[in-house]
Amino acid sequence: MAVYASRLVTLVTVLVIGAVLTACQQAPATDSAGTVPYVRTAAVQPVGAAAQGLSGIVRARIEAPLAFQVGGRIIARRVDAGQAVSAGQVLFELDPADLEQAVRAAEADAAAAETAWRTAQAEWARVRELQSRGFVSAQALERAELAVRETHSRRDAATARLTQARNARGYAQLRSPAAGVLIDVSGQPGQVVAAGQPVATLAQQGEREVEVHFPDGVPPPAQGEALLPDGQRRALRLREAAPAVDPLGRTRRARYTIADLPPTVALGSVVTSRFALPGATGAEALWQVPVGALDERGHGPRVWRLRDGKPEPVAVQVRALDDRHAIVAGALEPTDRIVALGTHLLQEGMAVRELPR
Repeated sequence: MAVYASRLVTLVTVLVIGAVLTACQQAPATDSAGTVPYVRTAAVQPVGAAAQGLSGIVRARIEAPLAFQVGGRIIARRVDAGQAVSAGQVLFELDPADLEQAVRAAEADAAAAETAWRTAQAEWARVRELQSRGFVSAQALERAELAVRETHSRRDAATARLTQARNARGYAQLRSPAAGVLIDVSGQPGQVVAAGQPVATLAQQGEREVEVHFPDGVPPPAQGEALLPDGQRRALRLREAAPAVDPLGRTRRARYTIADLPPTVALGSVVTSRFALPGATGAEALWQVPVGALDERGHGPRVWRLRDGKPEPVAVQVRALDDRHAIVAGALEPTDRIVALGTHLLQEGMAVRELPR
């Protein structure tokens, strides 16, 4: 009986444990990931006219690299990048020792040539006097005349070399050719530079322009509009366009004149430029959306519109793109709100919650 009772207790224990395990398996598991995720949304903005937005850089009409006309070692740098300079101001100086020696050598050559010319003139006068008395032949007089011409030419050449040497000595100082701002200074004291090697870049005072790089295949329009950092708008007019596409960036550079640019907009500032969009029809509805709202997971470009707490994809065609916004065409409405970030995590029909605006 004791053995039977022991087996009965063991059987009951096994049945109880099995029932507990079965209950645990049938109990609903806590889904920690079952919370409805939040999403950040943005309203679509209708674009009144078909336009293409590109970034432009404010530049001076004339940006000239500055270089010495002679080679040598820089001994003084008197300016820094970003400094305003006046016309004729000394920017750099070269070691003038070699240039001074060149001037002295040229002066000696010029003095020797002057002496030779005067000697030849005196000889010609003496031979002419003798020839008039019949003591020398006419050929001797001709040789004296040729010697005067030769020494005269040598004197002129020596004088020209002396002028060049003196000019070169003056080139030891690099002066600003016009008033403006130095946007780059690369020369340093102790550096040996060759003639024509740029050591600075001067943006001259005067007219300012906006430089825009257009994608390959997009011709630069004749007119446009610039949006300044403070919100002001200025008209743009095409002045010049590069005849060829840049082989590295596959873009085409264009320069646009801009009128009444405020002095607070510094050289090198980035402005947003807008141009008429080629290929867009006037009846086509265009919308501005955040660039992060675009989703291209094998289905072409699309955005996710929120309807009753669930995102639904809307196919769009991208008309223009910059680093912040995209201009798209698609079946959107002015009242639509779209997911602005994290569109690669969305699935059709999933529930989401919109973050407070």
